[in-house]
Amino acid sequence: MTAPSLNQFLQLYTWFPVAALVGFLLLIARFYARFSGFRTYHRLFLLPVICFAMAAVRYAGLDRITGDVLADVLLGFGGMVLIALLTRLYWLMLIRRRGEAP
Repeated sequence: MTAPSLNQFLQLYTWFPVAALVGFLLLIARFYARFSGFRTYHRLFLLPVICFAMAAVRYAGLDRITGDVLADVLLGFGGMVLIALLTRLYWLMLIRRRGEAP
C-alpha cells in the first residue's frame, strides 16, 4: 500500500465515525424536539455530515494531506454549524430548564 492510497483510506475511514457521532446527536435532538415541543432544528445536523463528507472526498482525491482551500472551508463551515447546533441543543436541554419552575 503506497502512501497516497493509505492517506486516501484513512481520510475516508475517519469520516464514518464522525458521521455516526453526528447521526447520534441528530437522534438526540429529534427525540428531544418530539417530546418537549421545542424546535431543535434536528434536520440541520445533516449539513455538517455532508460538508465533512465532501471535504473527505476532496482530500482523498489529492496526493497531499493539507493545502486545499475548498476542503478547509467545508470543514470549517461544517464545524461552525455543528457548534451552533450543539450550543442551541445544550441551551434548550440544560440551561433553559434550570430557570423554569418544576
